Amino acid sequence: MANADSPILEDLSALCAQALLDTKPLIELAKGHLQELVILDGRVNAAKLEEYQYLGHGLSWFTTYLYSLEMMVNHTHNIVSKSVSSKVDLLILQIGFSEYLGQIFSGIPMSQSEIIRLSDFGIDTGEVRAQSTAIRTLLEKGNTDAARKLLVQHIAKQSGDLTFGSDGLNDEYAMIRDQFRKFTENKITPFAHEWHLKDELIPIEIIAELGELGVFGLTIPEAYGGFGMSKTAMCVVTEELSRGYIGVGSLGTRSEIAAELILGGGTDAQKDKWLPVIADASILPTAVFTEPNTGSDLGSLKTRAVRDGDKYLVTGNKTWITHAARADIMTMLVRTNPETDNYSGLSMMIGEKPRGTEGNDFPAEGMSGSEIEVLGYRGMKEYELGFDGFEVDAENLLGGVEGLGFKQLMQTFEAARIQTAARAIGVAQNALEISLKYAQDRAQFGKPILEFPRIYGKLAMMVVEIAIARQLTYFAAKEKDEGRRCDLEAGMAKLLAARVAWAAADNGVQIHGGNGFATEYPISRVLCDARILNIFEGAAEIQANVIVRRLLA
Repeated sequence: MANADSPILEDLSALCAQALLDTKPLIELAKGHLQELVILDGRVNAAKLEEYQYLGHGLSWFTTYLYSLEMMVNHTHNIVSKSVSSKVDLLILQIGFSEYLGQIFSGIPMSQSEIIRLSDFGIDTGEVRAQSTAIRTLLEKGNTDAARKLLVQHIAKQSGDLTFGSDGLNDEYAMIRDQFRKFTENKITPFAHEWHLKDELIPIEIIAELGELGVFGLTIPEAYGGFGMSKTAMCVVTEELSRGYIGVGSLGTRSEIAAELILGGGTDAQKDKWLPVIADASILPTAVFTEPNTGSDLGSLKTRAVRDGDKYLVTGNKTWITHAARADIMTMLVRTNPETDNYSGLSMMIGEKPRGTEGNDFPAEGMSGSEIEVLGYRGMKEYELGFDGFEVDAENLLGGVEGLGFKQLMQTFEAARIQTAARAIGVAQNALEISLKYAQDRAQFGKPILEFPRIYGKLAMMVVEIAIARQLTYFAAKEKDEGRRCDLEAGMAKLLAARVAWAAADNGVQIHGGNGFATEYPISRVLCDARILNIFEGAAEIQANVIVRRLLA
């Protein structure tokens, strides 16, 4: 596989597979330790899990790393067996495996200031490390300066291949990627920064073109006017569009959420009425869930809907509603049973509204709204909404039965989080491309800054972590496509990809130096856009909580 002068280790795949096998028992020990602390009478005790939240979320991160390494081993084995691997793929595996393995043994950053270590679980890793030749070899010889330098030298020569290594997908997905990459290059990338700086809505013409390309009906079944494609296809499309501008990559998320809700919980009549017009972009949906004082605690939301003949009258306040002014329908989570103060009294409704006009964002009776000014993610705008007797047709109660709203919403989170992970990968890829070009063009001390170890080292880790997050996201999407429960995998993909996007954007600014702090440089926009990914569709802490509950269950 490699000669003595190559920084690529001999028998790399076998080495990684053995190191993975030797590491797994440590994570099982951590899990067992946590189980002893939080499981009472055979069940996870919520109060105890909160008390040991640091350890619980740490277990989520350790397991996410373990899954990520397993995905990379499987991915590399797959492309090697098909003779489509390259030195770039091998270097990504080696550097990524060495770095993530090193963090497992020394400490994983859950945030910039929170490091979780196996010693926090009372686990001494010294014996395993001493006994495993594979682990020692990868830790000592895997993520070296020579390996990072060689990886960046390769990607600097192949910037036309913007995935930097094989994504492992088939020819059909490659065609989809190519189609949307061209669209992004021609219609999004040249204009994205101006849209951001002027805080403008994405032009309606772009939305119309995306509709013609099938973005809004990508995963809607053909029987309802969609393309009936896979969640993996959705990931590819979302990644490429987000690579140009996260706002454009996120346009399809509103339609994906609405379609998932209607497909999973709607009546036949509701499916027939709404899915075709969502698919062809005749209408634009928005999701109206969050309230000012609830955040992630949806069970305590207050917005109420009272039945009045063939209408529901909605009263209350919602916040962080994306693309609300332009939307034609709202998937609304409301409380239909005022006697409850938990999830059981919630229902989902489809609220129809006129699209906003210039000078009047919310012309609907019983509804008002105001824009929330934000750092990034600007292309669709965020709003606070107020409802005072806003009318929703009773026939638009999702599923025709009250009290199912929270259950219906939970069914959409898998797809939404997978898509958010794909958005994060696109944003990270954008940061990488911008920063690589800048490092090639910017000269200091008589040579391009790309030649300095602290620069090519940052770029190498961007390439590696993006590839890892991509494979974890594709795995979650494939599980969804196969009809298997994948809230665990979706949560891990979103958790990791969001952190990867932020790290790539932050390092991109650092590579730009002072210019990275200037708003005229696109990397400043990417930094602002990347920050939201660790918050929406479930903040990192919420993702970690979802993951650990599934692990302990």
